[in-house]
Amino acid sequence: MTDRERDTPELDVDFARAHFPALADGWAFFENAGGSYVPRSVIERVTAYMTETQVQPGASYAPSAAAAERMVEGRQVIAQMINADADEMTVGPSTTANVYMLSHAIRPWFQPGDEVVVTDLDHEANNGAWRRLAEIGAVVKEWRVDPATAELDPAALEPLLGPRTRLVCAAHCSNITGAINDVAAIAQMVHAAGGLLFVDGVAFAPHRAIDVRALDVDFYAFSPYKVYGPHLGALFGKREHLIAAEGQNHYFFRADDVPDKIAPGYPNHELTAGLAGIADYFDQIHAHHFAAGANTFHERAADVFRLFAAHEERLAVRFADFLASDSRFRLIGRATGSAVARAPTFSFTVQGMKSAALPPRLEAAKVAIRNGDFYAIRLMGALGLDPSDGVVRASMVHYNSAEDVDRLIDGLEKALG
Repeated sequence: MTDRERDTPELDVDFARAHFPALADGWAFFENAGGSYVPRSVIERVTAYMTETQVQPGASYAPSAAAAERMVEGRQVIAQMINADADEMTVGPSTTANVYMLSHAIRPWFQPGDEVVVTDLDHEANNGAWRRLAEIGAVVKEWRVDPATAELDPAALEPLLGPRTRLVCAAHCSNITGAINDVAAIAQMVHAAGGLLFVDGVAFAPHRAIDVRALDVDFYAFSPYKVYGPHLGALFGKREHLIAAEGQNHYFFRADDVPDKIAPGYPNHELTAGLAGIADYFDQIHAHHFAAGANTFHERAADVFRLFAAHEERLAVRFADFLASDSRFRLIGRATGSAVARAPTFSFTVQGMKSAALPPRLEAAKVAIRNGDFYAIRLMGALGLDPSDGVVRASMVHYNSAEDVDRLIDGLEKALG
């Protein structure tokens, strides 16, 4: 542990919550894994773009030049957050769309008999597009979840790797179980076999700092709208891979026109500019909690995520202990709130009750949870769950308070009687 990690203070939750206008509505919001609230700084960035620079960006006249600068800044912010270069970061409408575009961009890399490994744990965004490579003769192998633990066992990946392995696709964190996979170790295994690694970081990114260089991933996707930003998807690819990929934009984009050649058209203007508001918020949190500034936004974000993780762990331990205290709950995955083991995303079923019946019973207390398959339908089947009813999911982030969790617990106790 570094001195900086040792000196991490406790999150001032009231200070953080004051930045989110939506929290004034009185709801205890536990739908964060589906999309987080946004701080005022993001709203201001989007509003400023649309009121001051709602023009075609990139011309020489002042409003157009300012529009381009704001979009560049937005892309730079999310690249810096994960320790990437801006030209390695594609911004698109969603992670699902970004994965679909990338899967077409690298199709020429596959010959009949080449192998791609996918899981039955992941959100379908990191499944369907890759499985379609079978249409060109690729062999699709499945790294299957252990039904007893609802986790991926790294030992089960080893026999799936071989000389024809071209790509392995796995999640950094499950959007159902919250379990965190050791991506760096997986990357070593995949690269030793000669393959590339694509990581879905959507469920991980709201809770922990990401360093794509340290992880040594080839591709990494996450959704800024689940990291307190506008509704966009972000896709990192090592520069050499993006240059080698087949362009999905207009024919006149050159091979080295990265990342623009990957995404058809152009990113949403005002939302891309709004991404810079994430950095504005993180920097305000950082300045409030740390006396000394860090040199880069990546370093400041890492400091802030340590604050978040410690606070979220306290909430998660409280809720995990509650679920463990009542045998009617079946928690999917690890029965712990430890930040080392999981993100604070909890999915569960209730004995003798349809999952769909539970969330409405908490609405009178203004507690927001939801049921469903959350696009992890293959995992539902692997665990013997009914995909049409799914699980109940309660997902926390740093702006949730201890009082929010107490309201959630009280609401569940009353709902179950």
